[in-house]
Amino acid sequence: MKLISWNVNGIRAVIRKGFLDFLKKEKPDILALQEIKISDKAREKESQKLGIDFPGYTEYWNSAERPGYSGTVVLIRKGEGVRHPMGCRTPINAINGIGKKEFDREGRVQTLEFDKFYFVNTYFPNANHELSRLNFKLEFNNALLKYLKKLENKKPVVICGDFNVAHEEIDLKNPKSNIGNPGFTYEEREWMDKFIKAGFIDVFRKIHKDKIEYTWWSYRFNARVRNIGWRIDYFFVSAKIFKRVKSSSILEKIMGSDHCPVEIKLDLW
Repeated sequence: MKLISWNVNGIRAVIRKGFLDFLKKEKPDILALQEIKISDKAREKESQKLGIDFPGYTEYWNSAERPGYSGTVVLIRKGEGVRHPMGCRTPINAINGIGKKEFDREGRVQTLEFDKFYFVNTYFPNANHELSRLNFKLEFNNALLKYLKKLENKKPVVICGDFNVAHEEIDLKNPKSNIGNPGFTYEEREWMDKFIKAGFIDVFRKIHKDKIEYTWWSYRFNARVRNIGWRIDYFFVSAKIFKRVKSSSILEKIMGSDHCPVEIKLDLW
């Protein structure tokens, strides 16, 4: 089973840049997108014009209240012969948010429940310049971790998305000059330590201990061509199902956003 996560930095923009070709070629069983930047009203109005229609997939949307901001969506592949988690073609349950209005209004978390595990799509807040949202982000992080541990009491969790933090120095090109900057503050990195100590495994880093690859590049200074990037997009899994992970990849050649997709493959049967 192929799972892909991608911060598309606007669903309208990425569709214009070949997203449907990407979907047709890669054929993920589960595709989690972050920062879709479209309201439910706008999507309904513009769907035909923009091609916001994904043949062969069931869509689960979680738009932010604020138009053109944040938001997430999960696409589940359907059709004859498609093997979904433990044989399920559709989730048992789909939930938007974590029960905290101050976070849920921004469309940051989706949970899809399958027979044997929970799949969680997440778009973490950005600490912002001058760290104006650092406290908000840390509050979100702690509330999310509490929520995930409750889920884990029932069944294992697969969580993916844009965490908006490079955990270790290996995860960004210029760590020394970025210490204390948004996405590389001591507070954010300490929370990542806490998250891992809570039992969640960074799949890419566990498999590729010393590999240097990035998932986000600034649009400035020709950063992507020069590969001056950050690894801030992740798949984490509960320790109970890590042995089911068969591979972990960063699809750095896929264009269309300032982020690239990340992928894992699971064998749950």
